[in-house]
Amino acid sequence: MRAVKIKKEHLNNFLESIKPFGELWGPVKKGDGHVLEKIEDFSRLDLTALRTKLPFKKLLLPPRFTMFTFKGRKADATFEDFPNRVIFGLHPCDIYALTIMDNFHNLHYPDPYYHERRKRTAIIGLSCIPDELCFCKSTNTHNVEKGFDLFFSDLEDFFLVWVGSSLGDDMIRACSEFVDENVGHDDLKKYIAWRKYRDAQFKTEMDLTGMPGIMELSYDSPIWEELGEKCLSCGACTIVCPTCTCFNVIDEVELGKLEGKRIRQWDSCLFTEYSMVAGGHNFREARAERLKLRFTHKLQAFVGKFGEPACVGCGRCIGTCPVDIDIRTVVAQLKGEEVSA
Repeated sequence: MRAVKIKKEHLNNFLESIKPFGELWGPVKKGDGHVLEKIEDFSRLDLTALRTKLPFKKLLLPPRFTMFTFKGRKADATFEDFPNRVIFGLHPCDIYALTIMDNFHNLHYPDPYYHERRKRTAIIGLSCIPDELCFCKSTNTHNVEKGFDLFFSDLEDFFLVWVGSSLGDDMIRACSEFVDENVGHDDLKKYIAWRKYRDAQFKTEMDLTGMPGIMELSYDSPIWEELGEKCLSCGACTIVCPTCTCFNVIDEVELGKLEGKRIRQWDSCLFTEYSMVAGGHNFREARAERLKLRFTHKLQAFVGKFGEPACVGCGRCIGTCPVDIDIRTVVAQLKGEEVSA
């Protein structure tokens, strides 16, 4: 992996030069937060954004989309409407979440809808300074060395740009007149100093040591009933989580005709009907059981399957849950700490 430099005054020149690579998407200010939107006017791009309300997954697996249409015995998959995109401004935790999604959607039965969009999506990362919701240092996802095509480290008057793929290299070559290939020792010293400063800014810490075992021993803990009484089952935490993957499939059929379409849409393990099967039996009717399912997956089951938790410390669940049931408060309670939700 090599590095180059781009002066901040040339950022718009760089963004203009990469237009042939696809639609530009990035964080823009909206209300009291930020959203990921298509960028036509570069001035709308907000480089101070820490997290978007919905993560990048809305572009790779939209909240609702048509998988295929069918007529009689013939089915036609809908892949042709997937545009090429460049997502600018993903922070290390979200890029790490992207690698988790890549692994998950390639396990056993590769998801063609995810992979078609993924291969048409370029990723440009951006460094950040954490706020009180960030705990990616605790999940060791505050630094990334893969999962991106380019990564911009903000070093005051210039960006140190890490090239992570051949596609990223093509982007750099497309704006070569604005790129400085001479990265010296002083630049690397500045980068190291910035990393030390960034690491010292974390305000939220979480010790996940031994969590798979703690989850196993806490399976019948009364903590789940206590949390279940407070949980609203709104599913907001799963919707904003960059590594939550649950979905439902619905067939919409034309009455009196042998034609229709198959729809895929986001679902949540916290919804009442998530574990309901034909005949009306619900395996997890109690909110406590559904809540336990979510955190068992995040902190235990995913570790057993992939060797790491399905949490990247982005802080979205902390800022979203209206009753303060999030990864931070659940881990604290499982470890016997006093938490008020």
